[in-house]
This record gives sequence, C-alpha cells and structure tokens, in this order.
Amino acid sequence: MKRRAFLKTSLAASLATSTTMKAFALAENNPYRKNMGIQLYTLRNQIKEDTEGTIKTVAEAGYKQVEPYGFPNADNMIKAAKDNGMAVNSAHFAWESVTDPAKSGTIPFDTILDKAHGHGLSNLVVPYVHEHNRKSLDDYKRLAANFNKAAASAKSAGIQLAYHNHNFEFAPGKGGKTGFDIFMEEFSDEMMFEVDVFWVQVAGVDSVDLMRKLEGRVSQLHLKNLKPGVKQPEYDNGAVPRDSFRELGNGVIKMEPIIEAAWVAGVDHCHVEQDESPNPIASIQQSMQYLAKM
Repeated sequence: MKRRAFLKTSLAASLATSTTMKAFALAENNPYRKNMGIQLYTLRNQIKEDTEGTIKTVAEAGYKQVEPYGFPNADNMIKAAKDNGMAVNSAHFAWESVTDPAKSGTIPFDTILDKAHGHGLSNLVVPYVHEHNRKSLDDYKRLAANFNKAAASAKSAGIQLAYHNHNFEFAPGKGGKTGFDIFMEEFSDEMMFEVDVFWVQVAGVDSVDLMRKLEGRVSQLHLKNLKPGVKQPEYDNGAVPRDSFRELGNGVIKMEPIIEAAWVAGVDHCHVEQDESPNPIASIQQSMQYLAKM
C-alpha cells in the first residue's frame, strides 16, 4: 500500500496523537532519519574539485541517499553516490525544459525523463523559477499549467514531478493572494511539492502548518536551519544574507515537529541542504550528528 493511501487508514489516525508522534520523531528507526538524504548543491564547490572524494565523505557522514543538482548533467555525482552505497531517488533538473520549453537551446523534457528513467530515479524536482517568469499571479497560473503538463508526462514514465519553493512564491499579490496560493489551487493530482523549510520560514510561514494544508501533496522535504535575527517575512531571496543558513539544531527552526508533520503529510524523502557555509563538509557532518542525537 502506498504511503499516502496508508495515511487514510485508522493506523495513521492513531499516529497523529502528539505523544505517539513525538516518539516517532525521536525513534532510532524513524524512516526519514534512517534514510536521510542530502541535496548535493550544498557541496557544489567541493564536487567541482573532487566529485568522488566529496561524495565518499558524504557517505562516511551517514547519509543514505543524495539528490543531485543540474540533471541531466549529473552522471558523475550519481555514479559516485551509487559506488558508495547511497541511493539516488531524486534530482533537481534543468527547469527551463518545463518553464520555458520553447526557448532556444533548452533540453526537451522528454529527454530529461528518458535519462531519469535510465538512472532509476523516482522523483524530479523543478528547483527554481526565473524572476521574469513570475511577475504576476497570471504568470504563476501559466507556470502551474506547464508543471501539470510535465507532471502528466513524468507520471507516464513512472516519475513523480515536484516544485521546490523559495520565499518569493509567498509574496502577496493582487487581493493578498500569493503565487504559492495559485500553485496550491492549480496543481493537478500528479504535481507535488518539495517543501524547503528554510525558505518557508524566511517568508514568515510556519512549515508545520503549511504541511498540514498540503497533506498528501508533499513528496519531499529540504531541511536546513535559519540564523536568529534574520528579517521575516522577506520575499526577495537575493536579500537574505549569505550567513543566514545554519546546520540542523543550530537555528530558529525546530526540526522535531517538522519530522512529525512529514509523516502525517505523506512525505517520501527528506534531504539536508545548506545553501551557504564557510565549511560545507563540517556543516553536513554537524547536521547529521544532530539528527543522530535528536
């Protein structure tokens, strides 16, 4: 039985009690902690210098899966991960194949799907949307239509498509409605969300509340923490200071309630990510150590 179907059973209802959920989040065999992934963009500079050595370090830190960036140009990352015993279930891909499919030089989405299928991926994620594609709520509606079309194609290939949020989607537009509101309203059943809890927090939104609203519609999570004192809400991702990104357990976002909410929402995979760090290797090790002791 699929996880999202399971959530509708009486057992899921019993898990929703606060005492049981707290025990679940702390359990050593918690499926998210036990199979924690990492978004490799965290280590992009190290990967450029030494892909194999960097990903070996990721495995030694205790991560069980990786989420590459820049797919379909991620063969070296995928090979190194599998060589080190880690799964590769998901990848961030060249998003213009969906947002700007007619743009000259854009890789056809069908080509990306074919390669993803060949690598055995179960998930693909739209990681970003250029500013010129999201200037109005109507733009968000056009994006949602593009995503839905791509998600239907992905489903036919046995792949789940999702959208990774930042903070700009939560900026109020006409009538107070946000781009994220449009996505929640317009996304088809085939189109999912990859919720990034850092950017949700920066936008002044509570991740647990958001996941409750999105129950059954969140395929994956990005876990990262936020330095105390950062302005909230902030809808311009470029205005967020580079030192705002923190390791798990080292910021204002409490991870235990998020892991509890992930189970109820039907999340399949969780990935640590830290967009900026003066020492990314030390940061990913620190985040895993926190998860092991949480």
